[in-house]
Amino acid sequence: AVAIAEIGAITERRIAMLVDSAVSRLPPFLTVGAGLNSGFMIVHVTAAALASENKSLAHPASVDSLPTSANQEDHVSMATFAARRLQPMLVNTAHIVAIELLAAAQGIGFLRPPKSAPALEGVLRLVRSVSPAMTQDRSLARDIEAVYYLVTSGDIGHATEIEISELLALRLA
Repeated sequence: AVAIAEIGAITERRIAMLVDSAVSRLPPFLTVGAGLNSGFMIVHVTAAALASENKSLAHPASVDSLPTSANQEDHVSMATFAARRLQPMLVNTAHIVAIELLAAAQGIGFLRPPKSAPALEGVLRLVRSVSPAMTQDRSLARDIEAVYYLVTSGDIGHATEIEISELLALRLA
């Protein structure tokens, strides 16, 4: 649970760096017309809230042990609760990763025309196939869910594997 919470927290910090123009040297909140558009500010708040929820869920279940079974079991691990809480933590973390992918795709758009590594270009194409670049404020709820599906279905990982295997094949040929 702690490792999952940490992955979400680290991912949220990368989103924070992308939306902070002083750090990323990209437009504030990854938007054109800052002040008129809030860009990725609200989805960053969403990512931070999900990361915070994960931190709460990562609290060790075993510290809440209570004697049970007429004191026959004086220390109960609370393992069932510990296992059950992992599902919402995984869902939260996959949503945070989806938000990061959207923010990264938006940021890369400001840096064009240079291209990135082939594997990253494959991921970018996949993200852009379900979520167009944000040119003005709009709800990103559907975009987040679409990219969340790409993350949880394995499509994002598969896209990088294909690109990397093609690159290796070229180098070995």
